[in-house]
Amino acid sequence: MTEKELITVTIDRYTDLQRIKKANGDYKNTELDYLIKVTVAKLVSLGVSVEDITL
Repeated sequence: MTEKELITVTIDRYTDLQRIKKANGDYKNTELDYLIKVTVAKLVSLGVSVEDITL
């Protein structure tokens, strides 16, 4: 897998997680929050700014 493919897959995962979080409304899900934080860290380490793709 190339770096661009890895970035694309990770962005897709991040946006999927964000949609799930938004659909949950006010329900607190610590596991989901953790997965989002880890995915953000991965994207940042790959040089991707998540500010523009955060809901």
